[in-house]
Formats: sequence, C-alpha cells, structure tokens
Amino acid sequence: MLPKSCIPCRGPGRPRQLDLGEREAIIIDVAERVILSAGLGGASMAAIAREAGMSKRTLYEVFESRAALFAAVVRRIRSSVARPLEPHQFDLPLAERLRLILTPAAEKFTDPLPLALLRAVVAEGDKQPELVHGFLQEGPYALHAMIRLELDRSVARGEIRISDTESAARLMTDMAHESILEHLISNLSECHREEAYRRRLDLAIRVFVGGIGEPEGEADEGRRAS
Repeated sequence: MLPKSCIPCRGPGRPRQLDLGEREAIIIDVAERVILSAGLGGASMAAIAREAGMSKRTLYEVFESRAALFAAVVRRIRSSVARPLEPHQFDLPLAERLRLILTPAAEKFTDPLPLALLRAVVAEGDKQPELVHGFLQEGPYALHAMIRLELDRSVARGEIRISDTESAARLMTDMAHESILEHLISNLSECHREEAYRRRLDLAIRVFVGGIGEPEGEADEGRRAS
C-alpha cells in the first residue's frame, strides 16, 4: 500500500483527484520499491499495482506498458546522475559545461536503486530485451546525447573541431564513469565512491578537453612539432 505521505489529504466532500503527474510520481515510487525488494523479474505490473493499492487498469492508464514504466524509472535515475544545462549556462567554456552535466546529485552515491537496477538488467536482461532497450535509451544513450549536444555547440562556435561528435561523446562519458564491472563488484563506501568519482571526472575532463577537445589543427601541429 502507499505510504501515508503519498496519500492526498481528504477534506469534507469528494476526495481530490490526483493529476497525471502526481499519479506517475506515485507509481514510479512504488515501482522503485518493488524492484529493490523483488528484483526486475518480480516487478510485474500486477505486483506494482498491488503495492500501490490500485488496479492494473489504473496502472495501464498511466503507463501503457511495463517497458514504459521501467523507462520512466530509469529516466528519474538519470536525472540524479546528469542534468541538462540551463540556457544561461550555454556560453560557459566546454570544460565547465561538461562538469555541470556530469556532476551527479549527492544522493546518487547513497541511493541503492541505481546499482540494484544495473545488477537486475545484467542478470535478467536476456529474458526481458524490451526492458534492456528502455534502460539503454533512457540511461546511457540519453547521456551520450546530452554530451554530444554540447560538443556540437562547441564545434559550431569554433571552440573545437571534431568530425565525429557522437563517438567523442561516448568516449567522454566512458572516461568519466568507472567500468561496469568495477561498479558492480566495488565495496567502497558512499563517501569514498563520491570522492573517487569526482577525482576521475576532473581528470577525464582535463584529458578530453586537452586532447580530443582541442582544435584538430592545433593537435596536428603539436604532433608534427614533437
């Protein structure tokens, strides 16, 4: 059942109807709890509806499929890992824009859900390919797109000259994050994980902007000079 904090207060007369955004948020909250307690395989629409205290029909009125609900869960997680820039930040240097995008919220290092979800996708993904597709689209691929947008912005301004910004965005993302295997088996505390990530991010940005991020003509001249 929903925790009391999720149940709207009822005054005299008819109860207030939740709007779509509120219902989506409540269902995603419940889906996260079910995934943590029962894994991806146990997070059926029936189990989520039962935990939420609603019918499956109501659940499907908000999310047309289990894959759509799972994608919404991943999208929420991504918002704690990376965030799009605000318009007033578009004119910042590339290194600062990359750091803003790739600096996660503090709760990312204490929330058990991202790691539990990653483990579930690795363990159960071969049986549920549609969920893997949603995970990739709303997770890594969406992050690559955010980075590529900033690289394209810098190319248009003449800050950098990169012909393949898609591959460069993937490279930047991979440099900033620890390997999947390391992430799955690491037993570092939240404090140490956050500290290690920030050190890695700083180094990744310096290496990227100082290497592939510099104008290609300057890089060629540097190689000829050496």
